[in-house]
Amino acid sequence: MGDAPDAGMDAVQRRLMFEDECILVDESDNVVGHESKYNCHLWENILTGKMLHRAFSVFLFNTKYELLLQQRSATKVTFPLVWTNTCCSHPLYRDSELIAENHLGVRNAAQRKLLDELGIPAEDVPVDQFTPLGRMLYKAPSDGKWGEHELDYLLFIVRDVNVHPNPDEVAEAKYVNRDQLKELLQKADAGEVKLSPWFRLVVENFLFKWWDHVEKGTLNEVSEIGTIHKL
Repeated sequence: MGDAPDAGMDAVQRRLMFEDECILVDESDNVVGHESKYNCHLWENILTGKMLHRAFSVFLFNTKYELLLQQRSATKVTFPLVWTNTCCSHPLYRDSELIAENHLGVRNAAQRKLLDELGIPAEDVPVDQFTPLGRMLYKAPSDGKWGEHELDYLLFIVRDVNVHPNPDEVAEAKYVNRDQLKELLQKADAGEVKLSPWFRLVVENFLFKWWDHVEKGTLNEVSEIGTIHKL
């Protein structure tokens, strides 16, 4: 009977929640263990302070310097139907996604999830083309049961790609320029749409100043990957 509240969980999301093993870290991003995606996102577990896990957020721009956004699917367990950056997920506790050198594990995970969520082939997003710009530590509730407590790598990439959204993951995807993003922010402030809390944090703290460097081709000059921003 204890599982009854999850009875309505989408079958695909249920499988991912129980099969995916997230990488547990401390606040300095040292690996301390692993735990199921399900347990990592239960708010009662998050409140124990023991479920901080590694995550990534991809910001993919086309060569017109428009940012690809997605609206999370209605079946997502956390933050359904919210608008967010291109792709947000977790490196898993597996050899290929634990590689620390040049943050290759996180880059490998980003490439994997861009295919899973948006149908973007690996050859469109080579792992060496991701620029890790920073890391942020944040905590946010989704509803009474679920939430996030993540140490999130912010990965930027400029590529023209083929996009074929997976409806199990993504309700809609679209490119926006700066003005269109500002319009979306105004709609969110008016309660007309919802934005993910991590996307909002990146927008408020980093995105527009980094967008300048996207256009100039100078992202490496502003990388703060050595710093963990506690937001």
